[in-house]
Amino acid sequence: MYAPAYPHDTLTTIYPNIYLLHGSIKVGPGMRMNRNMVVLKNDDELTLINPVRMDEEELACLDKLGRVKHILRLGDFHGLDDPFYLDRYQCEFWAQAGQDTYKTPTPTQVIQAESISPFPNSEFFIFENSCYPEAALLIKEHKLLITTDSVQYHSDWSYFTWFTKVIFKLLGFKIGLNIGGPWLKRVTKKGESLKSDFEKLLTLDFDAIIAAHGTLIDSKAKDLLKLEVIETFK
Repeated sequence: MYAPAYPHDTLTTIYPNIYLLHGSIKVGPGMRMNRNMVVLKNDDELTLINPVRMDEEELACLDKLGRVKHILRLGDFHGLDDPFYLDRYQCEFWAQAGQDTYKTPTPTQVIQAESISPFPNSEFFIFENSCYPEAALLIKEHKLLITTDSVQYHSDWSYFTWFTKVIFKLLGFKIGLNIGGPWLKRVTKKGESLKSDFEKLLTLDFDAIIAAHGTLIDSKAKDLLKLEVIETFK
């Protein structure tokens, strides 16, 4: 009924009340890559962003951490493990309208630019010109931008098989900060550009980024993204 729990690390604190689960997913024969879930804690309430299923031992750690109250899907291409967590915790499900890759479940809270985030002192960012839903969440206190596929930072190729690593390099991914090339190609309307969305994103006050793939970059992320936007849209 549910996708299995693929190999993953343990929950790690990256900022006060913000946790990272660095895991993996099988994407084809001989192909595995990493993926991340971010957990936000507000008092005893937890918000899971871009859920990644964990094994029973780590689920027990999650339950000790607090009560799962919200699930946030920030990108259309992520949603494999949403049903598992929603059935387990019977919580609120946040996503933009028009989900296509995972059409179910139906959001109980629709993410829009004006939506008030369930986590204090944070705000949503919407890629308005994308033809598939994509958003980000800014945690203002830590100047942390949480993304999905749009912006990724890779400091290593953890959980990548050699074949997947070769494919990713051929697709233009590199060690460092990346605007996801395959994502950008798929979500850009014919004859149009997402340059204005990225320019708007750069007006936000952030210095760190954690995406649904890769690793945390905890400083100078905005400066690196500025350079990547110039290179991508030249």
